[in-house]
Amino acid sequence: MSLQIAPHPGRPGSDELVPSRYVLRIGEIDVMVISDGVLPLPTEMLGHNVGSSVRSAWLNDMFLPADAFDWALNVMVVRSGDQTVLVDTGLGADPNLNLPRAGKLIHRLAAAGIDVASVTDVVLTHMHMDHIGGLLEDGFKDQLRPDVRIHVAAAEVKFWESPDFTRVHMPPGFPDALRSTADRFAKAYSNQLRQFDEVHEVAPGVVVRRTGGHTPGHSIVRVASGGEGLMFAGDAVFTVGFEHPGWYNGFEHDPEEAARVRIRLLRDLAASGDQLVATHLPFPSVGRVAADGDAFRWVPAFWDY
Repeated sequence: MSLQIAPHPGRPGSDELVPSRYVLRIGEIDVMVISDGVLPLPTEMLGHNVGSSVRSAWLNDMFLPADAFDWALNVMVVRSGDQTVLVDTGLGADPNLNLPRAGKLIHRLAAAGIDVASVTDVVLTHMHMDHIGGLLEDGFKDQLRPDVRIHVAAAEVKFWESPDFTRVHMPPGFPDALRSTADRFAKAYSNQLRQFDEVHEVAPGVVVRRTGGHTPGHSIVRVASGGEGLMFAGDAVFTVGFEHPGWYNGFEHDPEEAARVRIRLLRDLAASGDQLVATHLPFPSVGRVAADGDAFRWVPAFWDY
């Protein structure tokens, strides 16, 4: 596998109206952001600790629908040295979920010329089903090399042995689906897990760090080379989180801590100038963060054609 297929967004495949991958370089490291599709969710998930009129005002300002809209699902492929690192694996293609516009990763990896068997390492930001589901898809799982290393925080694995949903604010059915998927994953990949406590170098210039908050073992990935940096923030940052970092997302298991983590990460990004990619920011989600008083401002990158 080589990410050196193009220094610009790949052309869409014959069945796509828009691009689903975007390539950039961080120093000597190749990075590709890939869309796993979109996940329709109620807008209440954006901030369940504020009134509906407050949420509606923000949605109206953003030209977004009031009741539900499509959340992006982004994953990342990193090539550093002789290692190919896949960061998260998308939702997968579970027919019981009835989400036909998500779970596209395996097809989009193929369209990008990436052989699943070339992946040496998988990093999981956390074990929600839209981050681990791809690993449970038969066509994906069958292609993985038997010695693939799956990196995940030890606190995350421990949490899903007996998960606590008392502080989330999810649509009906989601807790059961999340619990079931995490259990299937743990059973399928127990021998390939490489658990870490706080900070772990996966490949040269690719470091995963536990943040907690969203889930106890939620982690971010920083890619650094040649004085440049990029952070894959997983579910620590959502679109509304720049203007309203204190709004609680419905999928956060510890919403107060998640808000503190979000503010720290956004402050760090504003100070460092590192680029940001996150799971649920609109594809390709590459940009930077600027401080804006007590809040923040998202500065999308100009696409490099």
